[in-house]
Amino acid sequence: MNANELRDKTPDQLREELVNLKKEGFNLRFQQATGQLENTSGIKAARRNAARVKTILNQKAAAAASEE
Repeated sequence: MNANELRDKTPDQLREELVNLKKEGFNLRFQQATGQLENTSGIKAARRNAARVKTILNQKAAAAASEE
């Protein structure tokens, strides 16, 4: 996931993407706890992607607030 791709999305699309990433992170943590997770780097990637989406959302909110 690229930050430039995220900047093209609307805030609603970004919130939906964030929900999906949080669900993915939960599922990966659950798999790790039960011993079914094979690729442990997926947890780190999901967490970073969620942080990336949150950053873009905050930037869009700050830009909207400064325009008013």
